Amino acid sequence: MSRRMNTKSRQARLRWQRGAAAIEFALVAAFGGLFILLFGVIELGRVMYMMNTANEATALGARVAIVCDMDDDRIYQRMAQVMPTLRDSEIDIRYYPANCTATGGANATSCQSVTVSIASNMKINTVVPFIPLSIKMPKFSTTMTREAMDSAGCA
Repeated sequence: MSRRMNTKSRQARLRWQRGAAAIEFALVAAFGGLFILLFGVIELGRVMYMMNTANEATALGARVAIVCDMDDDRIYQRMAQVMPTLRDSEIDIRYYPANCTATGGANATSCQSVTVSIASNMKINTVVPFIPLSIKMPKFSTTMTREAMDSAGCA
């Protein structure tokens, strides 16, 4: 009789264990999926931050360019302070009209505006493990009209 009870209790235990593997898999899959989703959201936020920083760097570059002489080194320096990964070769500064001269004083009046842009060949490398992604940044540009264009008042 005791053998029969052991068999019944073993069958009851097995019946309770049938769904345990499925439940364990569901829990692991859910937490793993949430971890991947969390990592993706963090990475998307980092990419958006880099794009916002590029936009702010062009706005600051244009602001410095309209109060300094043409192609003053301070334009590149201030943009690099905002976005340290930015190289001078990725910055494009154009004065309008194309044949204007802005060297300070009375000659500076021939320039009407300046456009500062960051080249679109710049890439953002993600830090996702085992999946190396490189996202191409769009071209950012800011145009401002002339104010002083004189490095004496440039800050």
